[in-house]
Amino acid sequence: MKTFIRISLCCLLFFYGKAQAQDVSTPGGYLSTISEKIKNINQTYINYLSAVSHGKSARKVEKLRLKTVDDIFNARGEVMGTGGFKGDKTLRDATAAYLKTCYLVFNEDYGKIVNMEEIAEQSYDAMEAYLLAQKKAGEKLEEAAELKNKMQKEFAAKYNIQLIDSKDELDAKMEKADRVNEYYNKIYLIFFKSYKQDAYLTDALNRNDISAVEQNRNALLNYSTEGLKQILDTKPFDGDGTILIACKNALLFYKELAEKKITNVTDFLLASENFNKTKKAFEAIPASKRTQTDIDKFNKGVNDINDGAKNFNKTNEEINKERNTVLKAWNNSVSKFMDDQMPYRK
Repeated sequence: MKTFIRISLCCLLFFYGKAQAQDVSTPGGYLSTISEKIKNINQTYINYLSAVSHGKSARKVEKLRLKTVDDIFNARGEVMGTGGFKGDKTLRDATAAYLKTCYLVFNEDYGKIVNMEEIAEQSYDAMEAYLLAQKKAGEKLEEAAELKNKMQKEFAAKYNIQLIDSKDELDAKMEKADRVNEYYNKIYLIFFKSYKQDAYLTDALNRNDISAVEQNRNALLNYSTEGLKQILDTKPFDGDGTILIACKNALLFYKELAEKKITNVTDFLLASENFNKTKKAFEAIPASKRTQTDIDKFNKGVNDINDGAKNFNKTNEEINKERNTVLKAWNNSVSKFMDDQMPYRK
């Protein structure tokens, strides 16, 4: 007679029906008992993902990560404390090996990721490495889960247990959380590339480095143009275009800034540089030898640079105001997207 045990498709753990959960003398009961030892880890993990995605404090998120580490450690200890089924320890050892991988990922990989977060904002490469590290950590968990799943199926086949594939609410949450993170990271990198380049451009402007301004302006134009093409090829997430639209609007701002708006600023910087040369030459002429032409030319330069400064300040104010509006809209869109799409703990 075949025993029917339910197996979920969650990427982190597998749950089984509670039939015969305590009767380890039967293969179905043994299988259920092993899984019961670790069934709470999925909920701990979704709590962690929810806290990360919904903007909880770094301290609270780190506390949840450490709780996940502790839960995995305790679960592995309980699994290892379970004997084999009639001397067969393959399922126990496979589950323990899986939990060991989970422990290492959450304790070491995610620990390093927490540290990487501090420098991720410093450059596009650092941010890309930070997000890639998250992806690699997730892949390790998936690979470990697949291996454990394989061993579970072999155990079931060996002892004539039929596994029934099905998904529960937690499975659905886990799968959607993965999809949400993957989609958001893709859009975020497109946004961040131009966002960071704008910061470099602003720094060059503050240093009055005209050569650096031109280099960063061209880079911003290229990145924003490239980003807009990528956005056009990206579909909304399950019909939700919140962050897609916000990213597009940000890129349009950066593109217009690089193409047009920054021209008024760089023109003033060039005019200011030329005026400083004129001023230096004028001051080098002894007062007694200055002609009316010299004085008129200098005074005109003063008037021109003062007028230019007014336009420069006005343009800067407009750029900063629009930049703040765009960034606020982006941040709000991310919050809304995560609130709407990332599963919450219940």
